[in-house]
Amino acid sequence: MVRGVYIHIPFCHQICNYCDFNKFFFQNQPVDEYIESLGKEMSLWSADLEKASIETIFIGGGTPTSLTASQLERLLLLIHQHIPMEYVTEFTSEANPDELTLEKMQLMRKFGVNRLSMGVQTFDQELLKVLGRTHSNDHVYEVIEYAKQTDFPSISIDLMYGLPNQTMDQWKASLQEAFRLKIPHISAYSLLVEPKTIFYNLLSKGKLSLPGEDLEAEMYSYLQEEMKIHGYSQYEISNFAYEGKESKHNLLYWNNDEYIGLGAGAHGYVNDVRYSNHGPLKKFMQTVDFGDKPLMMQKEVTKVEKMEEEMFLGLRKNKGVSLVKFEERYGLTLREVYGKELDELLQKELIDIQDNYVKLTTRGRFIGNEVFQYFLK
Repeated sequence: MVRGVYIHIPFCHQICNYCDFNKFFFQNQPVDEYIESLGKEMSLWSADLEKASIETIFIGGGTPTSLTASQLERLLLLIHQHIPMEYVTEFTSEANPDELTLEKMQLMRKFGVNRLSMGVQTFDQELLKVLGRTHSNDHVYEVIEYAKQTDFPSISIDLMYGLPNQTMDQWKASLQEAFRLKIPHISAYSLLVEPKTIFYNLLSKGKLSLPGEDLEAEMYSYLQEEMKIHGYSQYEISNFAYEGKESKHNLLYWNNDEYIGLGAGAHGYVNDVRYSNHGPLKKFMQTVDFGDKPLMMQKEVTKVEKMEEEMFLGLRKNKGVSLVKFEERYGLTLREVYGKELDELLQKELIDIQDNYVKLTTRGRFIGNEVFQYFLK
């Protein structure tokens, strides 16, 4: 059953050097028309939405806060018009710190948004420039003050490590600043240099200097240790939260649950079918205007593929993969399907089996992608 909705806003006032998401420079784009197309797309999903039990909504991007206050209000009105809100417990919007005004935050609270996910990335001003970010630390402090004024229940920030020329001291300083601000949820990712990004082009020309694997591993180790010291629980490879502040929407992905993806370039998983939407704005909007879902790709997920996804998504969680849930879902025990792989990983001390869960060990977390490969046929 569908339990979540993802809504993609593909506009940015600044294109970051590391970003490979479907996005467009805001200026001269048909933003108002795109928002109306989103409303039309929502109506095309009305049958699925009506029988769903929607618990989480996530507005991502691009940057949702690139919208003006009136555009944001129109989007939120459409969401309430088309998406059943009865069971929604978590309503998240991504945000850039320098685009969040008090007016926008008041609007979000008025329409039930109860969680902000801010792209902070680093508290080091020089590294922010390297990343192509436009905000300053003062913007972050301002948003936290606005959050108090508008009674925002939860804030999450993204931090990045393994950045060009980043030192261990810079990484430590950014983490300590986040701890000082008592941010209830922190996502911390190592930089991945993706194709079609500015960083990729620089790297291919030998003009990007990245920390080595040993330093990156040291950064991750420090991250885990300090999070524990400061009262955060690690519930996923890259995610840490105070008790009760975990991201319910992202847990849908890691639990291999179904969700509807809306917007240009969005992905979804409904009725055993994974799909992606057309990315170009014109193609997306024209298809919706014709009364068709803007589907670019659809693939029915086989039982074997579902079991693979259950493993490589579920093992991202600290809790791991439930042996009981696996058997209930697929009618086979985990050992019947992956006995050989489990034995080999246990021998290498990369996984552990406790209380009917298979989970990564501390060592396994450092090389998670290698562990996941064991479950891909």
